[in-house]
Amino acid sequence: MELTDKQLLAAAQSGDRRAIERLLAAEAPRVARFAARMCRNPSDAEEVAQETLIAAVRTLPNFRAESSVSTWLYTIVRSFCIKQRRRGRTVRRADASLDDPQSAAATQLADENPRPDTNFADRELGEAIEHAVGELAPMYREVLILRDMEGLSAQEVADALGLRVDAVKSRLHRARIAVREQLTPVLQVPAELTGETDSCPDVLATYSRHMEGEIRPETCAAMEAHLAQCPRCQGKCDSLRRTLVLCKTSPGPAVSPSTQQLVRVALQRALAR
Repeated sequence: MELTDKQLLAAAQSGDRRAIERLLAAEAPRVARFAARMCRNPSDAEEVAQETLIAAVRTLPNFRAESSVSTWLYTIVRSFCIKQRRRGRTVRRADASLDDPQSAAATQLADENPRPDTNFADRELGEAIEHAVGELAPMYREVLILRDMEGLSAQEVADALGLRVDAVKSRLHRARIAVREQLTPVLQVPAELTGETDSCPDVLATYSRHMEGEIRPETCAAMEAHLAQCPRCQGKCDSLRRTLVLCKTSPGPAVSPSTQQLVRVALQRALAR
């Protein structure tokens, strides 16, 4: 008989080895993907993924199901990523602390022309979005990955990161705008639509806040009226919208067969204990 998610969790917490293996094996790809995006170093990501699953097996009986299993595991992944950085094993100075508010220096992406090979073009675009997200400081990267790439709600992101929802949204808006700036060449936004004018409002921040339900109806109406008569701001909002679509549809870094095997071995080792 097929178990419901609730029944599977209950069986796993009672010590049913098959239930534990089934529960965590289903979550392992998310664990590995988040670790890869946050660590940006294959060996570190592999170690974090293994440590996460071992810790999950050990602490599963204490999980109170106040959040989803995925959210709980993201919390564990993040804690091990922080430990990796404190050990000084990551390759990027910008990753020295999850509390560092300074993002890494922006790196221009090469302009991409349409290619007849759709798969190749998709792969190139995926690499561009991963590169842009990777250039964010960790405190911004983690909220954007969880909210716009993994699809968690703002409250779930706050629960996973131990932040207030308003702090999550503030970081999210900054992250979205920074990634959009990185992707401007790839999105082929005309130069005449990328400049700033003193008379225009901050439409990018407003649009991002609108997506999180933070904008009052009258403010939304005023923004729509402005966009209707300002091609520059309309172009900026369109490019942000396209950026978020790319975030949502990006498959993420490929998890190598060797990493998958290491994760499976770590899970089996933890269960054997």
